[in-house]
Amino acid sequence: MKLSKLFAPTSKEAPKDAVLPSHIFLVRGGFIAQIGSGIYNYLPLGKMVLDNIRRIVKEELDKAGNQEVLLGFVTPSQLWKESGRYERFGKELLRFKDRKENEFVLGPTHEEAMVDLVRNRVKSYKELPLNLYQIHTKFRDEARPRYGLLRGREFIMKDGYSFHESVEDMQREYALMEETYGKILDRLGLTYRVVEADSGAIGGSGSKEFMVLAENGEDDIVICEGCDYAANIEAAKRAAKVIDKSDVEMTPGPFHTPGVKTIEALAEFFKISEDFLVKAVAKKAIFEDHEEIVLFFVRGSDTLQETKALSVTGALELVDATEAELEAAGLVPGYIGPDAENVTVYVDEELRDEAPMICGANREDYHYVGYDFKGKPFTYKDLITVQEGDRCAKCGGKLTLTKGIEVGHIFQLGTKYSEALGATFLDRNGKARPFVMGTYGIGVSRLVAVVIEQHHDEKGCIWTEETTPFDIMIIISNIKDEAQRTFAETLYEKLQDAGKRVLLDDRSERFGFKMSDFELFGFPKGVIVGKGLKEGKVEIVDRKTLSKTAVDTETVFDKLMES
Repeated sequence: MKLSKLFAPTSKEAPKDAVLPSHIFLVRGGFIAQIGSGIYNYLPLGKMVLDNIRRIVKEELDKAGNQEVLLGFVTPSQLWKESGRYERFGKELLRFKDRKENEFVLGPTHEEAMVDLVRNRVKSYKELPLNLYQIHTKFRDEARPRYGLLRGREFIMKDGYSFHESVEDMQREYALMEETYGKILDRLGLTYRVVEADSGAIGGSGSKEFMVLAENGEDDIVICEGCDYAANIEAAKRAAKVIDKSDVEMTPGPFHTPGVKTIEALAEFFKISEDFLVKAVAKKAIFEDHEEIVLFFVRGSDTLQETKALSVTGALELVDATEAELEAAGLVPGYIGPDAENVTVYVDEELRDEAPMICGANREDYHYVGYDFKGKPFTYKDLITVQEGDRCAKCGGKLTLTKGIEVGHIFQLGTKYSEALGATFLDRNGKARPFVMGTYGIGVSRLVAVVIEQHHDEKGCIWTEETTPFDIMIIISNIKDEAQRTFAETLYEKLQDAGKRVLLDDRSERFGFKMSDFELFGFPKGVIVGKGLKEGKVEIVDRKTLSKTAVDTETVFDKLMES
């Protein structure tokens, strides 16, 4: 391809709302263009990258025995109602009616549609296991679309769904998909971690996320320095804190603490570590048919992990409760203790049998000193947010925090969707049983941006070997120089014939302008055909390091074929 013919409008100016390198450079480099809030068009260069990623994903999935299908972008809402997700999914699910008043959704994911495809078509265990996938457009009506392709409303995703006769076989496929996703990310040239994750709106008994490590990642990842444990902050666990109680004595009973309503003030009042305090976090839980106040209790030095909290309640949403709402529920704001009545109470697992502690006394201006959780019939759950420096529950090593971008997520679904939609098969005993399922997603369009988040410099993109649109960009320093133009065009044709993807910059532009575009585009190699041609020399530029190497014109072809 000659650059004079390529539709690749570059720009010196970044979009006003762009803060991440991938958003800035993909727009400036003419890879993508915004057409609406969270919606992007792919220009030729962007489409080339997208196709490269799609090809790699498909090749590895097909090797693993998966079969590609293509479902409708529009899904009848009845399927989502059958699964129970129509209301539960929230406002991110775009709902609409056609001219006949039939209700539809734009699918952000296709569990329901894929189950509908399989039910009544796969009838016997002899036809299992089955793993079907698609690489297709999705739509999630994000409240705040941002970061370019990383948090858009319309996106391209690979979503796969496997059907099995047993949990054991589903777990075998789950492990195979974890291995396959690793091969995909390795081919893309990405550094990543596989982490334990929260299953969220998809559901199921367990899930893992594939996190590409990046400074600008929007997800916090917990990693152990001593072993392979890694988890999203929303699902991370730690070894229980060991608290030295040797110098602490408390006489059990209520204590007058006028005006002391915060953990910080309480620790100062008693001159004691926050480890001995009990923090009450009051939320209003919103369910499909009602709302209620829910109380969560964690150690004073800990923070409630709201995703964990939402998961244990089964609510659609958790919001902060106002003082008026707490008072209406018979609670005393600032002095709420775990023995509060007529409300749902959850206590962090690490407080089970813990003593002595200081907590609210459910009485204005009073806290209870020497509180003992032993024998208390609370519902204990893992509720805390793991912090830097906590200890690993697996090996005892130090836990650290890093940033990552989620690019893939695999789930052990079980029978959640097959039961809800009545999808069954006849087992080995001739009995009807619901399919045991797994589901597996990869953000294909998101990966376009993720490659650049991990591979860029201040000048522009640095594409990896398998994602780059072109292997080599030949830059003619002076297009008016007949010798330069002739040599460049000859080298261009020879490289193309040898199977290299080559872009020839034959524009009538300043050399500096051309080099800026080369750096912005980010193709692995550049060849500068300039004044040195008179001495039989050209320069090869390595985009990653921007180092230049003078090469004889007679050997430049062989050098480029080696790389």
